[in-house]
Amino acid sequence: MTFRPFIFVPVFLVLFSLRAFGASTIEQANLLAQSGGLYAPASVLRVYDMAAGPHWDVPRLDALLDAIRNSATHGLTPDDYHRRQLIAADTDPVAREVYATDAYLTLAGHLLGGMVNPVTLEPTWTAKGRERDLATYFLEQKDSDIARSLEALAPAQPRYHRLREALIRYEIIAREGAWSQVPPGPAMKPGERSSRIASLRERLIASGDLVDLDGDPDFYNDALLQAVKTFQRRANLEPDGIVGPSTLRKLNLSAAERVQQIKVNLERWRWLPDDLGHRHIRVNIADYRLETHEGAEVTEIYDVVVGRPYRQTPVFSGSMSYLVLNPWWETPRKLARLDLLPKFQADPGIFTDMGYQILDTDGRPIDPGSVDWQSVSSSRFPYRVRQSPGAKNALGRVKFMFPNEHQVYLHDTPSRDLFSKTRRDFSSGCIRVNDPLDLAVWVLQGSPGWGRKKIEDIVESGKETTVRLAQKVPVHLLYWTVVVNDETGDIRFVEDIYDRDSRVWRAMQGE
Repeated sequence: MTFRPFIFVPVFLVLFSLRAFGASTIEQANLLAQSGGLYAPASVLRVYDMAAGPHWDVPRLDALLDAIRNSATHGLTPDDYHRRQLIAADTDPVAREVYATDAYLTLAGHLLGGMVNPVTLEPTWTAKGRERDLATYFLEQKDSDIARSLEALAPAQPRYHRLREALIRYEIIAREGAWSQVPPGPAMKPGERSSRIASLRERLIASGDLVDLDGDPDFYNDALLQAVKTFQRRANLEPDGIVGPSTLRKLNLSAAERVQQIKVNLERWRWLPDDLGHRHIRVNIADYRLETHEGAEVTEIYDVVVGRPYRQTPVFSGSMSYLVLNPWWETPRKLARLDLLPKFQADPGIFTDMGYQILDTDGRPIDPGSVDWQSVSSSRFPYRVRQSPGAKNALGRVKFMFPNEHQVYLHDTPSRDLFSKTRRDFSSGCIRVNDPLDLAVWVLQGSPGWGRKKIEDIVESGKETTVRLAQKVPVHLLYWTVVVNDETGDIRFVEDIYDRDSRVWRAMQGE
């Protein structure tokens, strides 16, 4: 049984006849709205315009206070919902009525769509969030369970609720003193002996990465090596077993900082629609991971390469409408000026070796040997550059197109070695996919006649071929720094490669 502290609210403060409310409630709502005392003034005024009230008796107010306390499990702050005014004995009873309505509507809005408008932090955001007329929704709950009606507005996604469970666990860890810090010093390696290794061992035991084994606590043995590698993989660090600066920094993040990170990712979930599409693609930029989804099932997982920190892959949603086998690469102008021009100047032979073509502004091919490349500058670059299909083509054998203003898409790559790395932020913004032909087979499942053999035959031909999808596939490029394991419910904290968590956290604090 869950313990719920008793909060005494005198009956005479909340039970009034309809005559005692009415106009006085509307007047109080207007006064509080004008003074800035309400968080959702427009919705509150609509409620009392549609139904003057009263809307709160003792059981409903008690249920509301329950829901406000429970908001902490969503990573929200109960004091943001007029908790003090609702429980204080000296609160004017009519004001208490209005505060309760405002608290309900504000909490409902935060559970439904988040505390922060994602567009203010991610200008490229295009996913349409969940919407509802909350004033009408509130009035529909007249005889319903207030707490349950609020809980029903939170995301239904299982991963959201796994994060809520993790938040509770890490808040307990933080309250109980968390884990000890590993002292600074030189990198720790297998086979070494040091008093700092004992601290490392204690830290990994505290987070469940290491079972406390008998032996010399100051010695870096094989069991500790495997525990360090496990920690590094979960953090998206190279699993080399060496506790250098990056690994040490991750180890020494406090439980309180992990709590904050979970709250930020809960907020990101609240920005999303409930329906991401029955067959859809999700890319977690921070985890270098692409998932194909069919209903509630994750059907395939692919490693991906994403944009460098100074050429970040944007967060947005789109609809894949076609793919191209053996694509030409029409090089973005900025990339041609800043990246390719220095290569042309250093080695003119690159045109033949890499299959580049130069076109004038009218689209006519020109002989690259006729251009004095040393006289061309990035500010004066009157050419288009494209690369023919082939083994060295930057897009590889296939590109997946979901037209968007960012000119970002999924594609193959000839740089296969990049997928062996743990940290994979090497692109200019697009997403490079491991096993792209497998992904093409999945994408084309709804297009008759497009089996794997046909795809492979066309790729082998080297001929550029555009394939229109019989049914568009939603694509969501997202950014999660806390990742849920669907099978175990465990979570991983991954590197915030673009330093976006801090912006979300500050916005959630109203900064």
